[in-house]
Amino acid sequence: VTIFRKFDNKKNLIEKTKDHFLNMFIDRLRGIFYFNGDEDIEEYIKGAFMGVLNLSDSDFSILKVAMEEVREIPERKLLLIQITDVILEKLEDFFKLQKEKGTVRDIDPKVMAVMCFSIIFQSVILRKVYSLSPDYELDYYSDNIFDILFNGIMPE
Repeated sequence: VTIFRKFDNKKNLIEKTKDHFLNMFIDRLRGIFYFNGDEDIEEYIKGAFMGVLNLSDSDFSILKVAMEEVREIPERKLLLIQITDVILEKLEDFFKLQKEKGTVRDIDPKVMAVMCFSIIFQSVILRKVYSLSPDYELDYYSDNIFDILFNGIMPE
């Protein structure tokens, strides 16, 4: 009974708990997508992919809650938007820097960010959250993803 006095009711307790764990998850994502400007593109993208892939099951539980909220209550997109905004912002900043350095083609950094977001984050979600992973070993799967990302799908 005492704990509910601090939060007024059970709903407030749940919301505060959700906010707390969401903030921790977002901090982890900021760390995964952090860059200091010295990384090359391949190193950064592979590191981000592995960082997301190695998030804990409890981290993915937060993501599941966010995705369920949007599905159940469409006007509650805030959790999911916060998560995607952090990732897209970091990726866009990274590609702006790479564009300034001349290490990527002259393509809109936001478009590059969205494309990499879908490859890095959404492929991991399919694998970990929805258990829609192909019957491939992780190394084989990630090597093929990076081959497509860095070399395209067209024959040489």
